[in-house]
Amino acid sequence: MKKGKGRYVVCVRAEGADDLEVRKVYRVLPDESASARGHLRIVDESGEDYLYPVEWFVTIEVPDEAERFLAATSAVPGARAR
Repeated sequence: MKKGKGRYVVCVRAEGADDLEVRKVYRVLPDESASARGHLRIVDESGEDYLYPVEWFVTIEVPDEAERFLAATSAVPGARAR
């Protein structure tokens, strides 16, 4: 992944998490401490970032055009990429 490009994942499990949707793409925020404990810091449906188990997600590569769209929609509270 090239420097400056965001990291995105697809949710594959959401056991009891009200603010996640299975099969939806989420932005990951860097958090080395969380990563060391087996978690990812995800910007979820609430628009806030929370820690979730890494095994609930699969990392994906996003084309540059999609990256621009996803970055723009995730920066606006309440905006959803559908």
